[in-house]
Amino acid sequence: MNTLKTIQTLSKIGKILSKIVFICCVVAFCGCIATIISLAFGAETLRIGGLTLKGIFQKSAETSIGTVYAAAATGLILSAGEAVLAKFAQVYFTNELADGTPFTLAGAKEMMRLGVLTICIPAGTTLLTIIARAVIAEVCGEIADLRLDCGESIALGVMFLIASLLCRYGAETSRRTAAE
Repeated sequence: MNTLKTIQTLSKIGKILSKIVFICCVVAFCGCIATIISLAFGAETLRIGGLTLKGIFQKSAETSIGTVYAAAATGLILSAGEAVLAKFAQVYFTNELADGTPFTLAGAKEMMRLGVLTICIPAGTTLLTIIARAVIAEVCGEIADLRLDCGESIALGVMFLIASLLCRYGAETSRRTAAE
């Protein structure tokens, strides 16, 4: 029972961290939208100390306005994907805590879904980001390079898939033992 208590404590931590990540992603998403809107409508008209918003980005950051748009679009897409993934993780941990054990067939199925989503969502958002950056580069000209990698999420997703099989095996073993 000591191990189950540790698992439940880790699930509580996972639930809290998932909620924090979700909130941070929503804030980042809104910030990226605000950046894109302010650039679209205020880059040439908004003046601070004689400089336009566009000029401030280009002088202080030594970057093109296309790069700023690309960075905001990248943040928008990636934070949206991570918010969705964090919400699925939060739901899993909430349900696991309600069940009191990860060794249920429903919990194992939910963990398998979380594993698949942990692989697919970052891969999909990376692809969308590459497409968005190509479109922005075509419209705005040259933009700074960005290296995106979703290898860690693939590894984490595979670990979730393996753990889901272990949890399903535990649930099946518990059912057989209870039936005897």
